[in-house]
Amino acid sequence: MKTKGYLGIDLGTQGLSVLFTDEQMNVIEVGEGRYEMIPGLPEGCYEQSPLDWENATREAAAELFGKLKNRSLDPAVLAIGISGQMHGEVTYPSPQTARLWCDGRNDEEGAELTQLLGVKVPKRMTAARWLWSLRNRYASGGNVERLTTPGGWLAHRLTGEWNLGIGDASGMFPIDQQTMNYDPSRISEFNSLVRSNVSLAWAKPLMDLLPKACRAGEEAGVLNEEGARLLGLTPGIPVAPAEGDQPAALAGSLIGSAGTVSMSFGTSVCANSVGDRSFSGVSQAIDHFCAADGKPINMVFLRNGTTFMNSTIEMLGTGKSRSDAFASIMPQLLAAPADCEGVNALPFLDDEPGLGINRGGIGSFHGLNSTNNRPGNIAKAALLATVFNLRWGSEILDKQGFPRKEIILSGGLTRTPALSQIIADVFRTPVKILDSATEGSAWGAALMAKYRAVRSSGAKETWSEFLAQHQTGKVVLFAPDESQSRVYDKGFAEHCRLVESVKNG
Repeated sequence: MKTKGYLGIDLGTQGLSVLFTDEQMNVIEVGEGRYEMIPGLPEGCYEQSPLDWENATREAAAELFGKLKNRSLDPAVLAIGISGQMHGEVTYPSPQTARLWCDGRNDEEGAELTQLLGVKVPKRMTAARWLWSLRNRYASGGNVERLTTPGGWLAHRLTGEWNLGIGDASGMFPIDQQTMNYDPSRISEFNSLVRSNVSLAWAKPLMDLLPKACRAGEEAGVLNEEGARLLGLTPGIPVAPAEGDQPAALAGSLIGSAGTVSMSFGTSVCANSVGDRSFSGVSQAIDHFCAADGKPINMVFLRNGTTFMNSTIEMLGTGKSRSDAFASIMPQLLAAPADCEGVNALPFLDDEPGLGINRGGIGSFHGLNSTNNRPGNIAKAALLATVFNLRWGSEILDKQGFPRKEIILSGGLTRTPALSQIIADVFRTPVKILDSATEGSAWGAALMAKYRAVRSSGAKETWSEFLAQHQTGKVVLFAPDESQSRVYDKGFAEHCRLVESVKNG
């Protein structure tokens, strides 16, 4: 008997996952695929091969459908959703490699475009990457016909179309909230900047390069013959607009209205707040993107995510496997006092533009002595270093009156749910973990696939209404403890002092 459901694909920085849900959005099985960075690049340069993404997709789909077959399940995929790492630069035709969100080669271009366009253009934004590439890779000419993101590239391979979810599109170039398309006046300014260099006369106008921006539920193509072979499915299945991992995480957290903040902890860390207005002015700590339906997102982004904590735990668990190190150290982290007995840390293995940290390699511990150098204190200080950086940016939003009524937590941190209490106490905000939290963007992609199928059947509900219908299942709630919050306030003040000393040193 056929099991009807939805396929969600998440093309992340470190690997790819494909999951299958039933019609009620319960996860049935998951398949995984892996790939690596291109080796041998200079420090700060991060590239991957799109061919590796395709191979990982094939590998993950084969694993998924093999698991379903072993359970005697015959899947009928009703629609496909895609989530991908945002801000990458994938060129067509036939890219050999793609530059990723974490590639640091276009800091100057980001600052230049921020000044020119009057809106923050972080260095990881695709527009900044493309300007750098025009000047440094294609200065002597080229034949680039299309420009997209990793998720957009996979969608093209599956459908043959050049479409992209508006959230992922907003990570390529600023979106006009009135037209729900790339901002035309800023596109014109970008083109004028490029044309000012006579050696770039070959370059197409930016609008001709960018994929079509589509909102959740809109037509974005169907699985073609090539895509069907890649996934092992039948052609003709509807494909939802490919979204960025952050809008997909928002979808997976069922967030569609102001006051609820999505916090995703992984290689990088984001706090995304959906609202009815964008941030006013330019702040180095606040990025501006869109949710899957086009609503503005104010994002606090940290390049330095949980890697520092993970590395610390592995270091403290010397001689043990990664899983054994976490099993040993994590209980000690949870048992450590909120002040870590005076231990503080800086997690800047990479630069952190939002905080004004312009160089990496500043991962350090402070205040260690013979009485407090216990593994729990050190590991907890490593975690708090990242959490405090996130609070630093969030307080800028607080000053403009953006509400924060609750936090929905997703990503790797949710594998240890008790860590959520630390987040609740640091932010003085209730924290929720949903059933789908550990699946994150992949489940969000499957949810967008369902909305695509629902809308194509003639249903009229809005994206927010659709999300509200899925507010079911188990929810774990962590309420803030004011006595602990006061202790974390003191630790946060000391952390800010340390950050300033590094910026000024």
